[in-house]
Amino acid sequence: MKKIINKAMFLFLFLGFIAAQDVLISLDGNNLNYSADEPIAGFQFSHDGCVSGASGGEADAAGFTVSVSSSVVLGFSFTGSTLPTGEDLTIVELSGSPTQDCLSSFVFSGTTGNVLSWNWGESSEPCDDADNDGVCDDIDDCVG
Repeated sequence: MKKIINKAMFLFLFLGFIAAQDVLISLDGNNLNYSADEPIAGFQFSHDGCVSGASGGEADAAGFTVSVSSSVVLGFSFTGSTLPTGEDLTIVELSGSPTQDCLSSFVFSGTTGNVLSWNWGESSEPCDDADNDGVCDDIDDCVG
């Protein structure tokens, strides 16, 4: 009985963590998209050389300074502006050949400098939540 309770607690905490992400990101072609419940005051992520530039999107609309090096993309505002909350918005359009595998180590900051949690999501492709658990996952393909 104790093992069942431990497994149930682990599953509850794991699913709670996945569902509690502040920022969900997705890659639609060269558009790096996001869904967020909190404004984003800055972002940074690493790449393996697959990104040669970044422009446009909500970062440009908010007046962010976006800088791209051979391994890092950094975006923030000198004036305190933020990226808006919303669903399936474009952070920036990436130049080069970006894939989910070549992008890593994302850091998003909130308006008070707090770190926002993130995860890869599927915001550009809706999911059938077949098991009604509030999570789009591989298990949904197995229901029925």
